[in-house]
This record gives sequence, structure tokens and C-alpha cells, in this order.
Amino acid sequence: MSGGAAELPAVRPFDLQVNGFAGADFSDPELSLEACRIACERLAADGVAAILATVITGPLPRMTRCLQTLRRHREADPLIASMIAGFHVEGPFLSPLPGYVGAHDASAILPATPDVAARLVDAGGGLVRLLTLAPECDPQAATTRWLVDAGITVSAGHTDCSLDQLAAAIDAGLSMVTHLGNGCPTVLPRHDSIIQRLLSRASDLWVCFIPDGVHVPWFALRNYLAIVGLERTIFVTDAIAAAGLGPGRYTLAGAAVEVDAAGVARRPGSDNLAGSTITMPRLQQLVQQHLGLTPPVIAQLIEQNPTAALRPQ
Repeated sequence: MSGGAAELPAVRPFDLQVNGFAGADFSDPELSLEACRIACERLAADGVAAILATVITGPLPRMTRCLQTLRRHREADPLIASMIAGFHVEGPFLSPLPGYVGAHDASAILPATPDVAARLVDAGGGLVRLLTLAPECDPQAATTRWLVDAGITVSAGHTDCSLDQLAAAIDAGLSMVTHLGNGCPTVLPRHDSIIQRLLSRASDLWVCFIPDGVHVPWFALRNYLAIVGLERTIFVTDAIAAAGLGPGRYTLAGAAVEVDAAGVARRPGSDNLAGSTITMPRLQQLVQQHLGLTPPVIAQLIEQNPTAALRPQ
């Protein structure tokens, strides 16, 4: 027996927000089986245990087709089935207001109803595990309640909900925040803003962040973690098709995305970020370097907490 310290088990990330990877766009209804498999191979090579493939806002028929395509690919390929543990539907029940809508297609935004939610869930064939919505777009939190009753985790994102609307959503079962600090305008009221409202209920919520140094400055992320607490924090990549590749022009839900030399993704001509190009190995390096997090803590934030946050089905 060695007299040295025991080796820590390898971290096996579970990434709840992956829009695409290695050239594959999960919000493309024509995504090929080959492209999907390559993305999953590359994710596995990065040590990722599983992901939620994220489908973002588009016309409802397009979103349902995307979910059906991903279902077929899972059924056809064991590697894809093992890597894609389920689906994250981000939209279409989001705020259409500038800044809050982010890189989503404002023309495809819809008010939340259980009927529309059911169409998305049915298209996912029981694999929709997470849905992001804006509580102010969900009257009486009826859709949130319907989703939670169906065993789906509901997250607040791309929202400017009031404290009362947030409280009603939490009472209906909303339990998460999608990429806090993003999906909102770059300039906000200094006190009564969506970031402050969400932080005020952090003890009731799992709070997700994109720790790439671009979506949230490191000093601000350090402040947020002090408020939320590591036991309620989740790190995600929000990776897009450009992740694992390099600068250039890519697509996200059929719209162009430009990735600059620093790896920052934006809609052409816009200041809005359009997902991330970070990989899980790079994420782990960055949070060790800039936040001083240890491997066991990182494992909590990218493996244990994401698993615990999803409702049992």
C-alpha cells in the first residue's frame, strides 16, 4: 500500500446547458446523426459524463422537430444515448424585451401555456428534464406548476419578473436560475434589478453560472458565490457548436454567430453574447485559477449539484 495521499476520483461533469459542440448545433432540426455522434465523442474525450442537450427559442414547429431529431439520434446510437441524458428547453416562454431576450429570436417568443408546454414535452418523448422560462410570462404560474407535476425542473431565465411573480413561481415549484448575470441588459438599476431579486431568493433556488470570465467577471462571480453558497451553485458551459473548435462563423438555432479570436461568441453586429465556446476541462482550469476552487468543490458544482437539481422522473 502506498504511503502517499489517496488520489481523488476523477470529476465526471454533468453539464445542464449544452447548445452544441464540435460543429453540432442541437437547435438545428436537420442535425445529422454523424455530427451529433462526433459532438458526443468529443464531449466524452473531455471527460464529460453526460449533458442536457439544449434547444433554444424558435418557431414552435422547429423546436419540436429539434427535440424529435435528438430523440431519434439517441435511439440510433448508444454513445449518444449515454451522453445526452435528456433535454433542456430554453424558451419559448421568455421575456421578449431587448436585453432580456438575449440571443433568442424575439419573434418566436410565446406566452407560457400548459398546452404549448405539452407539445414540447411530447416531442421530447419523456426526455425533457429542464425548461427555462420567464415567470412574468407564465400567468398564475400555471405552466410552471404543470411542468413540475410532470417531473420537469423549471428554471427562471431571460426574465425581468417582479418579486411577487418570482415568489408565485417558487410556490408553484420553480427551483432554479439559468445563467445568473446573463440574459438581461448590460445596464440595470443598481438596487431593484432582476439579479438582486433572484439573489434575494437564492436560498430557495439552484443558481447556475457560466464561469468563463466573459459572461460574468471573476470578481462579480466571487461575490455571487458568497451570497448563493457553494451548496446551491451549479456551473454550466452554455457551449455552442463552436466549442472545441476556433474562431469563425457558426450557427445557433439557424442564426449566425461570430466567434472572435478570444473565443467570445456574439450575434453579428450585436453586443449580446450568444452562448459560450468554453469546454469542461477549460472551465475547471479557469475556476481553479481565478476562484481558487479545489477539485472536490469543483466536483460538487459540476457533477453533484447538477444531478441533485433535477427532479426525479
